[in-house]
Amino acid sequence: MSKPQSKDTLKVCLGAILSYSYNHWLNNFPSRTIRKAYLKAYLEHLGTKVGVQMGVKFLNGRKVSIGDNSVVNWGCTFDGRKYPISLGKNVSIGPDATILTLGHDPRSQTFEDQGGPVVIEDRCWIAYRSTILPGVTMAEGSVLGAGSVLTKDTVPFGIYAGVPAVKVGERPTDLSYSFNFNPWLI
Repeated sequence: MSKPQSKDTLKVCLGAILSYSYNHWLNNFPSRTIRKAYLKAYLEHLGTKVGVQMGVKFLNGRKVSIGDNSVVNWGCTFDGRKYPISLGKNVSIGPDATILTLGHDPRSQTFEDQGGPVVIEDRCWIAYRSTILPGVTMAEGSVLGAGSVLTKDTVPFGIYAGVPAVKVGERPTDLSYSFNFNPWLI
């Protein structure tokens, strides 16, 4: 006779099914209305006027929160497997960007998990093919340049670039834009 599954095992299985369903069937479906309806039910939070383009992958959407007027371009990956990812309002994430919350401790003899939540505050801009590592907070209005790897917290309105990313400049503090980006078919 088999042992009944625990609630945690059922949650993990259901989460895997939800992730698989979106990542392999819906994320390339050319209807943002259908994708958005699924994401509204699947993500922890999906704000208003959010644009999530085709090809975006969520490793666990239940721990991902996307604020109002934010834009997530094609090919991005959100790793919410163990820790949450929180995006503020009017965040712009360029194509193929990756946000990681979990990895392994390279010094661990047992390959232990290592990670932490990622917080991206209002009006941040994450450029093409950049990567944010676990436990990082991008302060309000900060920018991460194309192809950069962010390993540490930023200061408000700082511009960061490189591998690892370092501060290379500053943005104006009086930003006033508001996104509403929903192109047809993507």
